[in-house]
Amino acid sequence: MPELPEVETTRLGLQPRLQGRMLARIVVRNPRLRWPVPDDLEIRLKGLTLHALRRRGKYLLFDFGTATQIVHLGMSGSLRFAEADEPAALHDHVDWLFDDGTLLRLRDPRRFGAVLWTDAVSTHPLLAHLGPEPLTPEFDTAYLYAQCQRRGAAIKQVIMDAQTVVGVGNIYASEALFHAGIRPATAARRLSRPACARLVAAIKQVLTAAIAAGGSSLRDYVHSSGELGYFQLQTKVYDRAGLPCKTCATAIRRIVQGQRASFYCPVCQR
Repeated sequence: MPELPEVETTRLGLQPRLQGRMLARIVVRNPRLRWPVPDDLEIRLKGLTLHALRRRGKYLLFDFGTATQIVHLGMSGSLRFAEADEPAALHDHVDWLFDDGTLLRLRDPRRFGAVLWTDAVSTHPLLAHLGPEPLTPEFDTAYLYAQCQRRGAAIKQVIMDAQTVVGVGNIYASEALFHAGIRPATAARRLSRPACARLVAAIKQVLTAAIAAGGSSLRDYVHSSGELGYFQLQTKVYDRAGLPCKTCATAIRRIVQGQRASFYCPVCQR
């Protein structure tokens, strides 16, 4: 699933070509995504100029002034630029054509993504209850420590909860916990303030590095240019069960938490 680094990489790739452009047309080939594409999407957005392209957690927000388009890439979705005469493939469900001829195309094989619109971003049900962005000052030691003191769940599940902090997906949670020296199954309320400080710093470090690497391409995710992300080549523990730890050479272990695989080093993480 595209997580914060992949969505942010997508945003950075789209914004220079789309900001300031007028939306001339929307073509919806298959409205049956996770939630149906609204019938009035084109009526609401056609003829409007894109003022800004923002991100909130894993949601892309196309700010057209009087309305905002919300795009979620789901499990397998990607947004990329296509040539005007490029035929649509089987899983190319939505096209946006801008006034300069730029064609943006949503490909979503599993159809778990979403294309919606709203005139009230702050109160939209998908966005209203999200936690702070991890790369902002609001996500700091004091905040995470206070959250952990109230939670008996495993720390990996806590930092993957979007109401605690947005965008820390499975890969990045495992990697951040390794860098912080914390086992993924540790109860959140057992973390000390210094441990929370290490974890906050590690989350910011890992996500920043992932964005710089263009995210992780494990299945269907590609950049808007069609290129792959390369962060998966830098991982210390994720998907390395049985392989030697890059720090101490101990075999990496794998456990399952909430139906998700977690990876850790039994020596470097205590």
